[in-house]
This record gives sequence, C-alpha cells and structure tokens, in this order.
Amino acid sequence: MKLAGIAAALLCAPFLAAQPVDVKTHTLGNGMKILVQEDHDIPNVSLYFFFRIGSRNERTGATGLSHFFEHMMFNGAKKYGPKQFDIVMEKNGGNNNAYTSRDVTVYTDFLPRTMLELMFDMEADRIRDLNFDPKMVESERGVVSSERRLSVDNSNFGALYEQLLAAAFVAHPYHWPVVGWASDIKAWTMDDLKNHFRMGYAPNNCTLMVVGDVTFEEVVAFAKKYIEPIPRQQPPPPVRTVEPEQRGERRVTLHKAAQLPMVMACYHTPASGSAEHYALEALNQILSEGRSSRLYRRLVDRDQLLLSINAGREFSLDPGEFMFIMQPRSGVDPARAEKALYEELDRIAREGATAEELQKAKNQMTADFYRELKTISGKANLLGRYETYFGDYRRLFTAQAELEKVTLADIKAVAAKYFSESNRTVATLIPEKGKEAAE
Repeated sequence: MKLAGIAAALLCAPFLAAQPVDVKTHTLGNGMKILVQEDHDIPNVSLYFFFRIGSRNERTGATGLSHFFEHMMFNGAKKYGPKQFDIVMEKNGGNNNAYTSRDVTVYTDFLPRTMLELMFDMEADRIRDLNFDPKMVESERGVVSSERRLSVDNSNFGALYEQLLAAAFVAHPYHWPVVGWASDIKAWTMDDLKNHFRMGYAPNNCTLMVVGDVTFEEVVAFAKKYIEPIPRQQPPPPVRTVEPEQRGERRVTLHKAAQLPMVMACYHTPASGSAEHYALEALNQILSEGRSSRLYRRLVDRDQLLLSINAGREFSLDPGEFMFIMQPRSGVDPARAEKALYEELDRIAREGATAEELQKAKNQMTADFYRELKTISGKANLLGRYETYFGDYRRLFTAQAELEKVTLADIKAVAAKYFSESNRTVATLIPEKGKEAAE
C-alpha cells in the first residue's frame, strides 16, 4: 500500500462519517424500494437491482434456479425480444452485467443519462413479462450445464470448493452450489422455473439503487410509470434452518487430475451484519492481504511451502465461513503446509496482533473502501450491499467509525473464538497420477 493512497483515504475519513452522499428513498406502491444519490460529475447513470433471491432460497431437487435466471433475464420478454436487451443497450452507449450469489441476484446497468427512461422500460419489461419459451429454456439449460462443467467439473478449484462447502454445511442451504447440482439442472420443470421467478423477481423482493446524473424526481416518475404497475407477489419463504454448531473437524479428499495438490480450510463465522464483522475483516487483512501479511511471509517467503495463499469471507445473510486456499509448491506435502497454517492461526489467537499490524489493516481497508466510492457504480454497489447485508444503507456512513473501534483485544478474541480445530472443515485435492491435469 502506497503511503499517498493511505494518506488520501484517511483524509477522507471525516467525510464518510459526515454522510458524503445525500441519499433519498422512495417505496413504490408494489413494495420496491428505491435509493437515489445524485452525482452530476459525469452525464452517466448506474442502476443496481438487488433481488433478494439466491441459492439459499432454493430447495433439494431444484438447486441452481437463481443462477439460471441470471441467464434467462437477457433472453427476451414481451416488448424487447431475444438478445434485444444487450443490443438496445449497446446501441445507446450503455452496458450491463449481473451476478448470482448464495443470497442475492444483482443486475447492473451503466448508461448515459439520455437513456434513463428507456432503461426503466426495458427493466420493467423483463421483470413483468420474461419469455418462458420452451426452446429458449432448453437452450439456456444447456448453457448452464456447460458452465457447470467448465467452472466445477473441469476446474480443480471449483470442484474442491464445492466439496468443501458441502461438508462444512450439513443443514443450511449454503450446503449446495450456486450453479446447482448437475442432476437438478437436468430435472427442472417449467413449474419450478415459473414459481421461482414469481417469488424471486417480485418488485417487493427488490431494492433498486440509482446513482449518477439524475434527479430524484425523474427517477421516481419513471419508476412509477414503468415499474409500479407490476404487481407484488408473495416473497421467498424465510430461511428458518440454522446450521448446527460444528463439534469436530471434518475432512474431504478429492482425487482428480492435477499438476499440484490444493488445500482449502474454512471455519464457521457469523453473518456479515454481526457486531464482529469489522474485527473479522481486519483479522483477514493482517493474515493474508499482501506480501507483508503474516501468512504470505511465513508460508510463501520464509518457509517456501506455498506458491500462493488466499483467504477471506463472502458477504452473507446467514452465518458463513472464513476460508483459506493454499497452493503448495511442487514436492511439498499438503499436510506440512496445513501444519504451518494452523501454527500461525494459533499464534494470533494466543498472542494477538501488533498495534502496527492493526493500523496497517485499517489503512488498507479504508483505502479500498474509498476506491470503490470514487465511481458511481461503486457507490451504487456499496449502497445495495449495506442495505441488503447490514439491513440499512445508512450503516455505510458509520463504517469508518465502526472500523476504528476495532481493538487488538477484538482481533485476538475473534481469532480464538473461531479458529478452533472443532470448527474447521478441510478439503484436499490429491493429483491422480497418469492422467492429464484439468485447466
């Protein structure tokens, strides 16, 4: 981290605490909540639709549906036919993207302000009248099956990650993969698809973030014109299953064509909205972010056991996991790398971090935070993330203060609380000899 970047970020800290962006909200009659932040620096607009539907809202036998609709939403509706969503956007100077996670499906639009009304018309069309043509459904079923083969079946990382989570979560729906199990993808029925779409894409199950060269009044007017007529629906049922406390280490071994072994280890941790969120994020910075982090210095530089090590936590509505991913060097026994990892985790749980390490972690996190706030898309994403995972977008404006409250005692406490052997799940990929390694 360059000192100039840290200094700039820290100078901005009071700005964040004082609420740097003026966010106005409106809830449509059908339940869709809209957050608007006017930013007239450039004549562009960013829209983020956060639908509260992900793999956690699926069921046994019908996994992968949320990810499927990430594809289907670009394949035509009543007014804008197949592939027209992308074509019309590109002709008007815009672009889009989407992603599906365990908790949400998010659609992003980046466009010139002159396209704003057209964009509301296009989004309303696919939310209200998505095309369920059987031929298109079968085509996208094939695309999703191919994506699963590429990202999981033929990917050493993807295959091991899937096995890790399947072992770590025995009750909660975080157990199954976002892309879905292969047999479920083949077995989806039209009723499965329509029922999932109806509850997941209900306007009352969505929060819309609009940031850029707009006025609050025009956004609300377009939303009322195009989206408010879409009827509300019954939202996804609450996820009632709570993952039981893990009471012993779990291990999974995957034999697969590979050039080198791989090790993943994870520990159960609380949901993102918990009071321990910032302490856990700072702990991750100290352990794994950059070449000066503890794990990099010990396992990559000093002992030369690994080619790489990565760690972190996904944002999650329910208790999730703190994961470590290790790529041992050629000839290094994975067990030896594991031992070194656990020694470092035990050390920080026993001795804690230094004041210098904690301050550096806070500096890094602050700088990263402000880099995202520099763009209208970054601001829209952050507003949506805090509204979704923390329950209130206004917690974005107290993030700096919450981070500054993290103490050395907090770092030691969360490390000791969660990095225990009984709370650990480990997945190891063992290369199969005599077979060509997967890409």
